[in-house]
Amino acid sequence: MAEVIAKLERCHTGQSMQRALSSWHVTKKRNPMIVQCENKRKGNAGQLSTNPSKKRKLSKEIEFLEDEKIPKRHWNGIDKKITTSSVEDILDEWDEEAVAFMNIKSRSKSRNLHSVMIKGSPKETKKKNCDPIDTSLCSSSSLLSSSSGSPISHLKSDSSGTDRCTMKNVKAKRKNFKCHQCMTERRTVVPCMKCKDKVYCIHCVRKWYPNIPEEEIAKQCPFCCRNCNCSICLHSSGLIKTSKRDITDQEKIKHLEHLIESMLPFLKQICRIQKQETEVEADIRGLLPSALEIPETLCCNDERVYCNHCATSIFDLHRSCPKCSYELCLSCCQEIREGSLSSRDDVAHQYRNRGYDYIHGGDPLPESYLHETAKDRAKQSIQWKANNDGNVTCPPKEMGGCGDCILELKRILPMGWISNLEAKAGDMLSTCRARQGILKHERAVPGRETLQRVASREGSNDNFLYSPTSNDNQEEDLCHFQMHWAKGEPVIVRNTLANSTGLSWEPMVMWRALCENGDSKISLEMSEVKAIDCLAGCEVEINTHQFFKGYIEGRRYDNFWPEMLKLKDWPPSNKFEDLLPRHCDEFISALPFQEYSDPRSGIINLAVKLPPGVLNVDLGPKTYIAYGIAEELGRGDSVTKLHCDLSDAVNILTHTADVALSGEQLTAMEKLKMKHKAQDEKEHLERERVHLIKEGLDGERSDPKNKMDVVEITDQKDNYSDNVLDVSRDELGARSPGPSTGGKETGGALWDIFRREDVPKLEAYLRKHSKEFRHTYCSPVEEVIHPIHDQSFYLTVEHKRRLKEEFGVEPWTFEQNLGEAVFIPAGCPHQVRNLKSCTKVAMDFVSPENIKECLRLTEEFRQLPKNHRAREDKLEIKKMIIYGIERALKELAELISTSN
Repeated sequence: MAEVIAKLERCHTGQSMQRALSSWHVTKKRNPMIVQCENKRKGNAGQLSTNPSKKRKLSKEIEFLEDEKIPKRHWNGIDKKITTSSVEDILDEWDEEAVAFMNIKSRSKSRNLHSVMIKGSPKETKKKNCDPIDTSLCSSSSLLSSSSGSPISHLKSDSSGTDRCTMKNVKAKRKNFKCHQCMTERRTVVPCMKCKDKVYCIHCVRKWYPNIPEEEIAKQCPFCCRNCNCSICLHSSGLIKTSKRDITDQEKIKHLEHLIESMLPFLKQICRIQKQETEVEADIRGLLPSALEIPETLCCNDERVYCNHCATSIFDLHRSCPKCSYELCLSCCQEIREGSLSSRDDVAHQYRNRGYDYIHGGDPLPESYLHETAKDRAKQSIQWKANNDGNVTCPPKEMGGCGDCILELKRILPMGWISNLEAKAGDMLSTCRARQGILKHERAVPGRETLQRVASREGSNDNFLYSPTSNDNQEEDLCHFQMHWAKGEPVIVRNTLANSTGLSWEPMVMWRALCENGDSKISLEMSEVKAIDCLAGCEVEINTHQFFKGYIEGRRYDNFWPEMLKLKDWPPSNKFEDLLPRHCDEFISALPFQEYSDPRSGIINLAVKLPPGVLNVDLGPKTYIAYGIAEELGRGDSVTKLHCDLSDAVNILTHTADVALSGEQLTAMEKLKMKHKAQDEKEHLERERVHLIKEGLDGERSDPKNKMDVVEITDQKDNYSDNVLDVSRDELGARSPGPSTGGKETGGALWDIFRREDVPKLEAYLRKHSKEFRHTYCSPVEEVIHPIHDQSFYLTVEHKRRLKEEFGVEPWTFEQNLGEAVFIPAGCPHQVRNLKSCTKVAMDFVSPENIKECLRLTEEFRQLPKNHRAREDKLEIKKMIIYGIERALKELAELISTSN
């Protein structure tokens, strides 16, 4: 096969033909839809033309017809938007030159005996060109005959008619085969021997399927393998089966029992709160609770109702102002009556941009923050109290209300619906226990399990994490997963992509799918992206091609410091499934433990239990694309800072790219690190001086008992820098598990996941050392609202060492390799650093084991200030509970009746 391919690319023409070839300028004729979005694209994957006005260079890869020796060129894209008429003119010029070369060859005595003849009139050839998916490109007999000697087909001219070759004949030959990938007529193609229908040109094979040999494509083309990444296939859904395992009815019954039993305690809690508010309202009106009629509020299925004060989701009972429609949740009503309602003022602190030099370790702009006086942000507190009878008045205008009316109790769901649901759930569980005696999750877990050591806590039995290899997710593996998941432990599943179809997760492939979706508005939006600059911590706009080029090759600032960019929640839309349907199917099919993680049909996933018509929560999937290098920089690392998700999550690493740093860059980086260190020392000394002035100790330095002169402060500063900042290169980069192994292949991302029970100590450490961290514009963290939900901190190797030393807290630390899925339980703070350029795809889900954590986090979020980034209740966990139990009861009743 290799010899055949080599022959195809061998040039036998003379110098005169080469000179004529160098003067050619061939432009490819594209589908009009593709021309619009590919007008900047060059032949190499992921490259765009930096100067379209310059004359295009010829591709290095030039293929020749084995008989005629007509050069076949791989086009490098379209320099400018080309009209149909201009394209035809250029093609006609190409045909004239092709005829000339064919006449030259007719006088040649040499002949290639390995060529394959494909005979057919232009009319027959025209019939062979048709739709890439629905119909055949050519007849089975033609493909079989053309591929008998080699899987690569060549169009041959009839030697007897060479002297009578016309423009019409040349055009007919050129249109003989249409590549399924680029939908362009090609002469050198690889036909599929399985479907005998699709062909792929050599250019597309090498560009879009570089890891698949031509021989494999000839045996079974990408379309047959269901991993074709042409525009049509990428915008098609349902080509593959996303569900891995068929669950039996008995397994479904056990899963639903587990789901109902897990949710019932929280449904009872919801009923109790609603009952208390109903009794308060009955006392106000002087009625019995059973005689109380609560008016229904108008609420459509496609809208969400939020509390105007705490922004938490309202699913049923609430209070509303009849004049201004101000709405208040039951939790806020209770806090008002108890006098514990927090004001939730806006976060007033804003980080200032002190200039490029400051970010890179130099001096700030003249208006230094060290000499600023803090603005007086104190506001007069507004008291919002309930009346003596328990009524709550609409808040004043300063708080968003009108201050005139009494808030009325309203409902969204039918009267008594939730209490009836509670009774039904209790009866169903009693019936199931009587039938089966014990629930599935209470039995012993069979078999052995694969564990991975990820921590070194003394006297702890949770230093290992469950780490199975992806397979068909048999029931035994699910039992092990549930056992560890119920303990709040993360789970790492290896080789999740091994069982998928092999669809490319190259960022350029996904970008091409977005550009070629036929929507001109989306294509225009995709030309630029808003990326996050990890050093400055702010958004920057960048050309999409330049971003993806940096993903492969790396980017740097003028001073050689690595420039780390990342895209979060990309593409920037809530409709990942609509924009990238084929990738969405591929991701879902790769998900392990789909009973939990499947966003469409996961039987234990509460997020899929909402009824049709009710507005669903956007839980993904979402793509995260980021640069990365193995060495820990200490400043400007490609990281996801410490945070805590409101729900459970699964994250799969789908693609990585190594970026090599030059020796010149490494040398410059070492000098910049010293500059950063000096800046840290200077600012620490200044903070100590300001602190002494504020404490009133500056005037007491002359007192021998309290003497603390500048020299002593400097000594303390030096000790500080020795502990925190004087870290060698090995400690900064190679002390983490991945980069520490010289010569060994490292993972793509370094994860640190903290246990739930360690959260109080973790928060205490962050508050204590907050000013040692840098956030937006590389400014020290000046204000901490919530150490975790602020997402202002990333703990370096040195900070993790001190955290363990001071508080005895150590996270689970491990590297995520290509194709590995990481399951993160709700309530576990975690951070990630990219060791390579990485593409990850993540999906949120809600498991019954972690409902308690979801409710706890929802309560924490509602206590945050109004303009805090994490304040909104995006999960609506209480709504999920009531609808989840309702649907589980229906499904369980149907299964039991069927089995009986």
